[in-house]
Amino acid sequence: MSLMVNSPFSPDDVDVLRGALDHWCVEKRLSIKSAEAQFAASAAIDLFQSGHNTSEKLLAALREHRTL
Repeated sequence: MSLMVNSPFSPDDVDVLRGALDHWCVEKRLSIKSAEAQFAASAAIDLFQSGHNTSEKLLAALREHRTL
């Protein structure tokens, strides 16, 4: 059974989110397991749900996010 059964995100959505977050972490020289990356992941979900639904749009929004 898939863990994504009740998720509002498709596997493609998760790929977009993870790809943008991975790229952001590389740019910031942060571990994906860091507290900063966890905060960015939460922000990325919010940004994705507000319409930044491609890797490019999401990464740009993460870069411009005022609290990251």
